[in-house]
Amino acid sequence: MISQEKPKLAIIGTVGLPAKYGGFESLVEQLVIHLAEHYDMTVYCSGKFYPKEERIPEWKGAKLKYIPLNANGFQSIPYDMISIIHAAFRADILLILGVSGCILLPFVKFFTRKRCFVNIDGIEWKRNKWKNIIKTFLRYSEIQAVEVSEVVVTDNEVIKKYLKATYDYDSYLIEYGGDQAFPVEIKAEDIEQYDFLQGKYAFSVCRIEPENHIHVLTDAMSRQTELPLVIVGNWNNSEYGRQLRQQYSSFTHIHLLDPIYEKGALNLLRSNCYLYLHGHSAGGTNPSLVEAMNLELPILAFDVGYNRETTEDEAMYFSDAQGLLHIISDMTAERAAKIAQNMKAIATRRYTWEVIARKYDNMMR
Repeated sequence: MISQEKPKLAIIGTVGLPAKYGGFESLVEQLVIHLAEHYDMTVYCSGKFYPKEERIPEWKGAKLKYIPLNANGFQSIPYDMISIIHAAFRADILLILGVSGCILLPFVKFFTRKRCFVNIDGIEWKRNKWKNIIKTFLRYSEIQAVEVSEVVVTDNEVIKKYLKATYDYDSYLIEYGGDQAFPVEIKAEDIEQYDFLQGKYAFSVCRIEPENHIHVLTDAMSRQTELPLVIVGNWNNSEYGRQLRQQYSSFTHIHLLDPIYEKGALNLLRSNCYLYLHGHSAGGTNPSLVEAMNLELPILAFDVGYNRETTEDEAMYFSDAQGLLHIISDMTAERAAKIAQNMKAIATRRYTWEVIARKYDNMMR
């Protein structure tokens, strides 16, 4: 019997593997775990994020290719473009996560005829962090993704409706899994490190950006002292984060922690919280949200369509500090438990990696 050669699949647009950063990285990690036996996979990684001594040639069957640029911020555009050019000469299928480099897709299709699939993430060009010239570029890249790629993937029904209304385009809806998050039991040495583990506390993990409404979370929680607040994030990466950390440094019940990349340590803090606060307002289905849902946490989410769609209107929603404070003050243990049960039921039905990986496989085949 002649064995069939595996299709060569390049995954572009993330920080890389092993996953240490965010949602797209977790997605790639799980695609490799579930699909590496079916594809000859190459994952493009940021050489700026992985120092030379940490670089490995492959991870769980996927080859790793390092590009000497940052995968986020302004450098994400040349990072993605270089990755696309490199992959166009070596892969059969390009799975591109984000639109930063999609301005090149017409050339890739014309000269190579390679099959390109694009997950556009959120509506990237509308994000407040981008200046006008970058917004224009990202909008044009989004148009190229819609017009040229084999299939555009959206991760939330709200974004799917946006593409339909804006471009009359029917995208392929694939959300995120969150069942890689696992509960961790508190030990005595954990309490020595984090004394707030002794009682109830509210928790959030995210990038420290204005669109994630960290200022709303800290403002609300600073007005009360009964429930400690714990936020894990990259405080030192922006003036916004540095100012917030300085502003609330004197509040003993507010704990603003540096990024935690070790999964067990992160799951220890979030799986044992009393309330999970989700301030995201952009980006579609947020991976941190579906992870919290899989952990059966009671979720208080910022009131936007993305979050309501993800949680099927079964969470609690706030739009400002006063609203969040009101929800917390009225919360009972029974109400929190009911929300948590509903979140877990939705996550089990919609947000598991076996389901998500199968959808990607079916799409690419």
